[in-house]
Amino acid sequence: MDLATLIGMVFGTIVIFLAIITGGDFSTFVNVPGLLVVLGGTIASTLIKFSLSDCLFALKLGIKQAFVDESADPRELVEQIKSMANKARKDGLLALEDEDFTNVFLKKGIQLCVDGQQPEFVQKILAAEMENSIQRMQLGSRIYTAIGDAAPAFGMIGTLVGLVQMLANMSDPSSIGPSMAVALLTTLYGALLANLIALPIADKLGLRYQYDRKTKTLIIEGVLGIAQGESPHVIDEVLTTYLTESGGGDPEPAAEGAA
Repeated sequence: MDLATLIGMVFGTIVIFLAIITGGDFSTFVNVPGLLVVLGGTIASTLIKFSLSDCLFALKLGIKQAFVDESADPRELVEQIKSMANKARKDGLLALEDEDFTNVFLKKGIQLCVDGQQPEFVQKILAAEMENSIQRMQLGSRIYTAIGDAAPAFGMIGTLVGLVQMLANMSDPSSIGPSMAVALLTTLYGALLANLIALPIADKLGLRYQYDRKTKTLIIEGVLGIAQGESPHVIDEVLTTYLTESGGGDPEPAAEGAA
């Protein structure tokens, strides 16, 4: 569970709710037609830009990546790869077949080595899978960004529609204030949808795929080192360069040869 996302959304919702109820009646901020304009317009705009299957995939991916942190610890990966390299040099690559893996990508790379594939082929397969995974998350980020761009725009459209309706009924001055309040609610809905949900999730996906690229590049380097029979010390020297000096939680940018 990614507590940062949960805390951020809950805290933001509570702050907005408190601001509403302390300043007036909550029902004043409920306007179904305005909400339909924002949601319906945003959905329509997003479907025009992307395919239905991509949108459904992105929604599922965004929710998963926002609330579930499946990122591997790079330092733990380095230690595991060093241990496997030492075992492979002593007992051969086949000894790694029964290794207990916590990372699926690492498991696939080692399995390719155990199956006797050449290092060049292993690198090609892993690099292709890495790029496919990153492209999926990039697509998800683009779709959530599109939602974040469309929601405020349709909020403004709803406001303009409400203002036109208000100006068309100027014969009753007492209705101008309430009508203006209702018109402005669509702008509020669009801003909330964009800035509390869509754009933060888009940014979260952006961070996820950058981290995913760096971590998987580290794994590719480690797997290739094992396949080529390099010593654990050499592998450690290579992989350590991917860790930051501040604590190793985020590898440095990928080497060009492994990307």
